[in-house]
Amino acid sequence: MINYVELPSKDLGATKAFFAAAFGWEFVDYGPEYTSFSATSAGLDGGFFLDTKASTTATGGALVVLKSDGLEATLAALEAAGGGIVKTIFHFSGGRRLPLPQP
Repeated sequence: MINYVELPSKDLGATKAFFAAAFGWEFVDYGPEYTSFSATSAGLDGGFFLDTKASTTATGGALVVLKSDGLEATLAALEAAGGGIVKTIFHFSGGRRLPLPQP
C-alpha cells in the first residue's frame, strides 16, 4: 500500500498556490525547500521538494490521477487557478480524464 509520495517542484510557491486554489489542498512547510500535504485535504499524504527538474509522463515520470466527481467543474477550477490544460477532457476505458501539468 502506498502511503506517501514526494514530487519535484521547480517553484514551491506556485505549486502550493495552484493546488490550494484548484483543489483546496493545505500545506505545511518544512523549510524553504519542502512542503507537505495530507490525506485530509489531498486524499494521500505526500510532499513537494524544490528541484530544478520536473517529473512528466513524457520523460518517464509516474502518472498521478486525481479523482473528481464533476470533471467540468474541476476544469473550470483548474483554469481559474491558472492551470495549463494539456489536453481536453477525453474518454478512456475507465471513464474520462483531464491531463494537466504541474505549475
